[in-house]
Amino acid sequence: MNVVIKVNDEIKEKMIEYYKDKKRDKVIPYVVFQAQEEDTVITLYESGKCMFQGTSADVDAAMWGTALENTKEKQEERKKQDQKYYNCSAVGSDEVGTGDYFGPIVVTACYVPKEEIPFLEELGVGDSKKIDDEKIKKIAPQIAKRIKYKSVILTNKEYNEKYTKDINMNKIKAILHNRVLYQVMQEFKPKIDYIIVDEFAREARYYEYIKDQPAIQRNITFITKAEEKNNAVGCASIISRYLFLKEFDKICDEIHIPLPKGAGSEVDKIGEEVVEKYGEDKLKDIAKVNFKNTDRILHTMIY
Repeated sequence: MNVVIKVNDEIKEKMIEYYKDKKRDKVIPYVVFQAQEEDTVITLYESGKCMFQGTSADVDAAMWGTALENTKEKQEERKKQDQKYYNCSAVGSDEVGTGDYFGPIVVTACYVPKEEIPFLEELGVGDSKKIDDEKIKKIAPQIAKRIKYKSVILTNKEYNEKYTKDINMNKIKAILHNRVLYQVMQEFKPKIDYIIVDEFAREARYYEYIKDQPAIQRNITFITKAEEKNNAVGCASIISRYLFLKEFDKICDEIHIPLPKGAGSEVDKIGEEVVEKYGEDKLKDIAKVNFKNTDRILHTMIY
């Protein structure tokens, strides 16, 4: 799939920053950069045109297409929508670990009745990416005691077994989101206004991903930056991060090597240390081997 969008200078700069650790080395005439994001190759041209090529091209392009919708009218419209999703009873889900070479993928769904919003506001609930890990460790147990939730942890060994050309990262995410949302809805029977998922795939594509699952949760509202706009998704983000950190620390303790988060150059250095100490097969247990880091760590292509 190919998708082409036109971006302005402001979005260009944001894209350069966002993809800085995912750029390819080759130089192409009239191209600012070419980068790889999971299944998608992104090519930004000097003219402002940006081409997305790959299975999830529409998802990656949609993220930047949304960034371009910055008219006052659109902003006012979004503000009204955001308030609607904030002041409500909802079930929401979010995931952590999909951009980390080491560490598992954790997906959580939470049920937050409207009356619990003041409690969560006092704790400072929001996007876990904007809260430091020490605060996550402090507030997540408080949330977990008071808010109903379900989580699933997918180890990297399981991820590597599942990941194929037909089962990419977004499909895996969709399956896990569906699982925890269905569990929350069936077990807790919550009275809610919305079921909300932070949009990582268009609605039709999301349901295409999970069409073969034995039980499917429907009536989902997909919104961007949902963890900032809805407390149920915010709680799910924090609990997922908390569980991720606990599992991440276990891996570090097990191999006696402090692992870095993310997928930057520091990850490559530590990956080489892991291979040197435990062999290549260890990466299949603790790393997402389809990431480009593996090629760099092993200095060869992985087929």
